[in-house]
Amino acid sequence: MTTWPILSVTTFLPLVGALIVYLSRGDDEAARRNSRWIALWTTLITFAVSVILVMRFDPANPDFQFVEKANWLATGITYHMGVDGISLPLVILTTAVMPFCIIASWKAITNRVREYMMAFLILETLMIGTFSALDLVLFYLFFEGGLIPMFLIIGVWGGPRRVYASFKFFLYTLLGSVLMLLAIMALYWNGGTTDIPTLMHTAVPRSLQTWAWLAFFASFAVKMPMWPVHTWLPDAHVEAPTAGSVVLAAILLKMGGYGFLRFSLPMFPLASHDFAPLIFTLSAIAIIYTSLVALMQEDMKKLIAYSSVAHMGFVTMGIFAGTMQGVAGGMFQMISHGIVSGALFLCVGVVYDRLHTREIAAYGGLVNRMPLYAMTFMVFTMANVGLPGTSGFVGEFMTLLGTFKVSIPTAFFASFGVILSAAYALWLYRKVVFGALAKPSLASMKDLTLRECVILFPMIALTILFGVYPKPVLDMSAASVQQLVNNYNTAVTAVKAAALLH
Repeated sequence: MTTWPILSVTTFLPLVGALIVYLSRGDDEAARRNSRWIALWTTLITFAVSVILVMRFDPANPDFQFVEKANWLATGITYHMGVDGISLPLVILTTAVMPFCIIASWKAITNRVREYMMAFLILETLMIGTFSALDLVLFYLFFEGGLIPMFLIIGVWGGPRRVYASFKFFLYTLLGSVLMLLAIMALYWNGGTTDIPTLMHTAVPRSLQTWAWLAFFASFAVKMPMWPVHTWLPDAHVEAPTAGSVVLAAILLKMGGYGFLRFSLPMFPLASHDFAPLIFTLSAIAIIYTSLVALMQEDMKKLIAYSSVAHMGFVTMGIFAGTMQGVAGGMFQMISHGIVSGALFLCVGVVYDRLHTREIAAYGGLVNRMPLYAMTFMVFTMANVGLPGTSGFVGEFMTLLGTFKVSIPTAFFASFGVILSAAYALWLYRKVVFGALAKPSLASMKDLTLRECVILFPMIALTILFGVYPKPVLDMSAASVQQLVNNYNTAVTAVKAAALLH
């Protein structure tokens, strides 16, 4: 086993980078350049360290690995970190996406560059911490702390309505989390500990399960975001800078799904089973309704934002199906969506940097001037639709398969989402890429630069690789998912058997 605290190093390296950026003072061009390079190298080194985690991770072991524990607060609240097959893929997704965000902001952000890079590095520490924390209080601090840098990224470097969007984002997510804090206190009083692995095996009374489940649900549903508490997301996406949208879509939304997998299913299995029909209903509405809303959008970012809500509907549906395929599919869909939607926002950023508008009507015929861009955009559009051979297909198909075993009507309605997603994604692609080059402003558009290729091409490779060969992601999480599903089904079966005896 490792002797050095590799998980803490991965978590807090970006914070060290943020401190170095802070110390490199000065407002001249050299200081801006230094801030960018320090931020880039910090994210790359963090990614390199996280790759060591993957190499040393034992996928056959369903329990937590790389565990670190130290006394922290007097009441038994500990600094407890560790990852399993459910959290490690999300940690890797975080460390892999961050360097792309820094490169994407290279030329786009010119004011307060130092503060911008610091906000991103602090955000990375808080996101990795959220996925690695094994103590409820520690989890809560990381989970809520991520709000602050994101609030600043939208509010300072966003679009014209950035203040409105950032406050809406902040208040929505904070409101749900206050209820979660109450549930954490209730769990502490019930189990006498805030240790997550211990609480997973602590019996929670039926009445407390229901209320605690609802309190956690309030927080995670807003974070996901599920219909009808999704309205902050389109505003936040439209106003956020490109890299902010990428982080929001690729990682921050996944915290909700991770919360369901880490808390709702293992700690409150009976409540999860009782509320599954509610989740199925909300997921089906989200998939169909937001897909229809996406068809009506005039802003590219808003369209992709609504498509994110629809795709997260597949995740919640799969997770609460409580079947092996459903949960594994939900897990895979989170990773796939992280890559694909992040890349789609980067694609919007590419044309926005050239023309400074996101109106779909302002574009047309880009294939004539930007063939490389047209090809790149096509790959991600197809993955968003869920075309077989892309990573988008695997997650959607598995969640539908897992849900079909439990609720045929839900799977039936969710399947319409696949058709509707093809409608809005292909409509967007046709409008922007094909047609005649009608507008003179488009004639001078340059194709992808080397910097943009460096960002987008690895994402194309991953999208196609995981579409054809999803085994690395599925294998990493298989043992942990199997254990989660077994424990969940055992708890539900035991209650059904007891009810029959009475």
